[in-house]
Amino acid sequence: MSQQIKQNGIQKNPATIHPGGGFFQVRGVTKTYVMGEVTVQALKSVDLDLNEGEFVVLLGASGSGKSTLLNILGGLDVPSTGQVIFQGQDLTADNDRTLTQFRRQSVGFVFQFYNLIPSLTARENVALVTDIAPRSMHPREALERVHLGDRINHFPAQLSGGEQQRVAIARAIAKRPQVLLCDEPTGALDYQTGKLVLETLAQVNQELGTTTAVITHNSGIAAMADRVITMRSGAITTDQRNEHKVSSAELEW
Repeated sequence: MSQQIKQNGIQKNPATIHPGGGFFQVRGVTKTYVMGEVTVQALKSVDLDLNEGEFVVLLGASGSGKSTLLNILGGLDVPSTGQVIFQGQDLTADNDRTLTQFRRQSVGFVFQFYNLIPSLTARENVALVTDIAPRSMHPREALERVHLGDRINHFPAQLSGGEQQRVAIARAIAKRPQVLLCDEPTGALDYQTGKLVLETLAQVNQELGTTTAVITHNSGIAAMADRVITMRSGAITTDQRNEHKVSSAELEW
């Protein structure tokens, strides 16, 4: 039986492979970048399971490997060695066409900067996804889920930063993805607006059952997660499960 440590009300589990795993499994993943004569190892033998429907926060300083891991989970990048398995499908053995299908059908992305098209309304930005996804929701439904039903015909320039980020979330969830991957989604927002965006992500996780992974350097966000995974220098250093989650409204940083 694996060793477990309790500290400050949080169950801590060593960062090891869990038998049986989750529906998303990472095994021995490394990622090395070669830039001229310089070699950078961004990930070092990472093992990780993500379970269906859970809300996970990945913590770590800049350069810890969080974004690299997220990009590999989402099929935006491939590992140098190791396996990434999604519902029994070995993504590391797939070709570009199959990875594109995986990204299109199964994964939603939310980034720090909203990546909205300025010349399109909120509805039209969301429709970019719904027009290509096979089981998507209507753009209006997606925007109503993030409480922007009354802003559906507004252009990005007519929206606040928090509203633009919620449009980005609506676009990500409109395809009904099984996994939602968020890279510093509150990084460009003020405190109160950031909490509203986190509340939206929590609501999506609860209502749609979407497995959600949020990467951040802000440790204050960790309390709202089911699990908190800490990274440093390309490796997972701790994997903790919160026994008592708090709502986004209760967060402080």
